[in-house]
Amino acid sequence: MSSLTASAVRLSVLDRSRTREGYDGPAALRDTVDLARRAEALGYHRFWVSEHHGVPGVAGSAPTVLAAAVAAATTSIRVGTGGVMLPNHQPLVVAEQFGVLESLFPGRVDMGLGRSVGFTDGIRRALGRDKQDAEDFKARLEELLGWFTGDRAAHPHVHARPSEGLRVPPFLLATGEGAGIAARAGLPLVIGDLRGRERLLRAVEGYRRDFRPSVWAEQPYVVVAGTVAVAGSEDEARRLLMPEAWSMAYSRTHGTFPPLLPPERVEALEMTAKERGLYESGLSGHVAGTEEQVAEALGAAVEESGADEVLVTTSTYDRAALLDSLRRLARVAGLSSHELTGATA
Repeated sequence: MSSLTASAVRLSVLDRSRTREGYDGPAALRDTVDLARRAEALGYHRFWVSEHHGVPGVAGSAPTVLAAAVAAATTSIRVGTGGVMLPNHQPLVVAEQFGVLESLFPGRVDMGLGRSVGFTDGIRRALGRDKQDAEDFKARLEELLGWFTGDRAAHPHVHARPSEGLRVPPFLLATGEGAGIAARAGLPLVIGDLRGRERLLRAVEGYRRDFRPSVWAEQPYVVVAGTVAVAGSEDEARRLLMPEAWSMAYSRTHGTFPPLLPPERVEALEMTAKERGLYESGLSGHVAGTEEQVAEALGAAVEESGADEVLVTTSTYDRAALLDSLRRLARVAGLSSHELTGATA
């Protein structure tokens, strides 16, 4: 029988700064910084923030800026990005940003990198990018890492300040082909989600098989990412999932993400058959339930994948319920924290 407490696995948090009904974007960003403080007190290993451009319902558009705010508000938890979308940026600028972060918060900064570009034609035009920029990811990645090592073919008389000579751990966010890029570059892999288990396991197997040691990592390192919801009952855990499930269903049918709604508002909605199907699909397959159920389910996922770390990406309307979920997860995982003996409000 699998058990999360029996697994030597790190637990970390990714917060996407989702807006909520009645709360604006600035409030979402402040919520993210506050959650980072709470995650640190609970004993989580890292706290990452994301990059989304022009997406209604998501306030996190400048991850290195937000990471700086998180790092300034905490003292020990690792802080980083999940991730900076490299095709949207010049590698030199990304290197400089992380060099500044590492200089200000030495030994605490992670450089999570992704391959996505803006998700609509209009956003891509505003960024000065197009879909083809993602195809050049491998070269962009090599250039970015070269700004830190000083080993690069491009721009031989240019140096990234203060980045050159620093070692900011890079992670590659990937699905499918991206796992192969991570393996050949010798980088830690972040892969999701836990619902697509067979695809995830195939990608992880290929990553480990093809991994080439590098100056960044001597051996494979796998972070599996997904939604995890822990509550006092299965019904309460399901309610945690409702706001994001509806937001995703709405986005699939209307082309835009709405702010997260309270569960009772979602329950009262009249949905079309298509919306209902997408909504119910969005509720299924996640690691959700009581502490005992989540310990078994997440422990099994870790055992199957051999993951070194789990990155929890849960979004919901009720921030107190989200904190309670993280607290319960920390407790069943045996994280070291002075907060775990307190109330689970």
